[in-house]
Amino acid sequence: MSSTKRILIVDDMHECILPLLKEAGFDPVYLPVIDRAGILEIISQFEGLVIRSKTAVDRELIDAGTNLKIVARAGAGMDKVDEEYLKEKGIKAINAPEGNRDALAEHTLGMLLALLHSIPSAHEEIRSGIWNREGNRGIELKGKVVGIYGVGNMGMSFASKLRSFDCEILGYDKFKGEFPGGFIKNVELDELMERTEILSIHVPLYDETRKLFDEAYLRRFKNLKVLLNTARGEILDTKALIKMLEAGSIYGAGLDVLENEKLDTYSDEEKAQLDKLLSMPNVLLTPHVGGWTYESYQRISEVIVEKIKED
Repeated sequence: MSSTKRILIVDDMHECILPLLKEAGFDPVYLPVIDRAGILEIISQFEGLVIRSKTAVDRELIDAGTNLKIVARAGAGMDKVDEEYLKEKGIKAINAPEGNRDALAEHTLGMLLALLHSIPSAHEEIRSGIWNREGNRGIELKGKVVGIYGVGNMGMSFASKLRSFDCEILGYDKFKGEFPGGFIKNVELDELMERTEILSIHVPLYDETRKLFDEAYLRRFKNLKVLLNTARGEILDTKALIKMLEAGSIYGAGLDVLENEKLDTYSDEEKAQLDKLLSMPNVLLTPHVGGWTYESYQRISEVIVEKIKED
């Protein structure tokens, strides 16, 4: 992208992004509290747009951005960006999974170890005056078969963190061939479903993956004991997961994402599902913070600027 371009930033970003863009010759305008109506009113004045999660880059916004040349998503997921329409209009779309892949991998690993070793439940019992060693006996990760569903930036980073635990790592990704590094065994879906004991989901949200992991699909995993979802909540059917947890078909689950993350909009059914998950000592929930660290906040901005400069 030519260094004369104006860049509109409509979400909170690390403070480094403005000097980095200016240093590269761009003219950034930082309006993190602007609403959608405000964006639509001024977007035609800009060649670049930087968003995080609050702004849907749909046909309406794209059509209003008559001078847009690039849309940058400060993060990994592109489910709020109409990439096909951007491509049709000749507008480049970029994201920054390199910026938070390590944070998400660490978080996923942390959830897994906490579940296997009953750390959250043991802590709560001690707070209640209960010292229960046998009831909190752990399960080792060593020797287990970990299946990674989706081996992009996030799945690959998680696999890399697993290498020192002497577990077998299987990878399935319909869009990729062999995986770099040699520590992930590339398998077909049937083998993944047959052998996986610990399943970590790392696929983006799009029509094909929405509620992909329903009860029928989950039951095809013959040896599944622990399920981890740090991708998107809408990929996993919460009702099906609860049913399998209650039946003991799945030992535990770590969820950094939920189907609906706006708790104040919950229906009675959604409230009941959340209450059920929260009541289970073998379920660990976090508020979509897997890729959200102090370091990733800065790194995402740095990656975005580098990619804008390359255009």
